[in-house]
Formats: sequence, structure tokens, C-alpha cells
Amino acid sequence: QVQLVESGGGLVQPGGSLRLSCAASRSIFSTYAMGWYRQAPGKQRELVATLTSGSSTNYADSVKGRFTISRDNAKNTVYLQMNSLKPEDTAVYFCNAHPRGVIGDEWDYWGQGTQVIVSS
Repeated sequence: QVQLVESGGGLVQPGGSLRLSCAASRSIFSTYAMGWYRQAPGKQRELVATLTSGSSTNYADSVKGRFTISRDNAKNTVYLQMNSLKPEDTAVYFCNAHPRGVIGDEWDYWGQGTQVIVSS
């Protein structure tokens, strides 16, 4: 089993920055791809960014150039650096771990989420 715990959310003004953290209960980055998702009120959960064990990254078009996903292997932690935040970035952000080579999401692990509110 893997436990994922997100932190770093909060209230920030438009144009500000936050860094979210996702701490895993054990070393998993060699066998799992990591991702950040978000869900705004009344909307479906959407993929924000992914980071594979080979360090390939992908971003949603809405956050390209503003968000950066990274990891610290020694700390078993994945980060999402969010800059130039906009009100439409307001959502609960979730950390996800997906096993390499597996089709489907039945073996994925999820954190409980951390709230980000961008408002003046």
C-alpha cells in the first residue's frame, strides 16, 4: 500500500505563487508515474501535470508556462510549483500515483487533496 499526503494549499491573490507538496509513504518513483489533478466546484476532475519515472513531464494547456512539476527522490516527495495564479486555478488539488505498464486506474493511489483559492 501507498499513502499520499498533499500539503501547501491556501489562499493567495491573483498573480501570486504557491508550492504544493505530495509526500509518499515509501519510495515509489521508480515504478510509478506521478500526477497532479484538480477539481473545481461543479466541474469534473482534470489532469494538471504528470511526471514519469524517466522524468518526462506533461502539462495541461491552461497551466503551461506557469506550473512546474518536480520531485525529490530522497524525500519521496513530488511538488507542484504554481506561479502567476489566476482565479480559475481555484480548486482542490490531488496527488496521484499510477503504476508503470498498467492500463486502467484500478491500481492508482490518491491523496486526500489540498485546497487552493485564488481570490482578491
